[in-house]
Amino acid sequence: MIRRALKEDVAGMLEIFNDNILTSTAVYLYEPQTLEQRIAWFEAKQVANEPIFVYEEEGQIAGYATYGPYRAYPGYAYTVEHSVYVHKEHQRKGIATKLMRALIEEANVQGMKTMVASIDAENKASIISHEKLGFEYCGTIRNAGYKFERWLDVSFYQLNLTGPKI
Repeated sequence: MIRRALKEDVAGMLEIFNDNILTSTAVYLYEPQTLEQRIAWFEAKQVANEPIFVYEEEGQIAGYATYGPYRAYPGYAYTVEHSVYVHKEHQRKGIATKLMRALIEEANVQGMKTMVASIDAENKASIISHEKLGFEYCGTIRNAGYKFERWLDVSFYQLNLTGPKI
């Protein structure tokens, strides 16, 4: 079931996020976050009206997705960058795609024009998943990040949305 995240879901989302920090290049952080940090993140997203969707399976948070501003300047007001994370025991079940569809629908409701994906260039599964949803490749920044004692490239993809009623 996909639903909007509640504060009680933060611990489950934290487990997924910290596993990604420690084991993957999906996020270029080095240190796990604390529950207090993630609660502050959750509360800030609530105040900013930035959606967080969770995929719940048998009472467990199996994945979550969110988006926020691409850049802080007013000219980027209708462009968002998203994140999707799936629990390691629930990968390859289509959860990320289902969460992405919920995010895309919400972005259209909110009048967004462009959704940006910043994907580690070696993450072929995520790239394929985004392409199936209609995201188009925009370019790669070489050596954009450093993790696990190596330089990493970041590929950018975008999806054009309906945009605001101006």
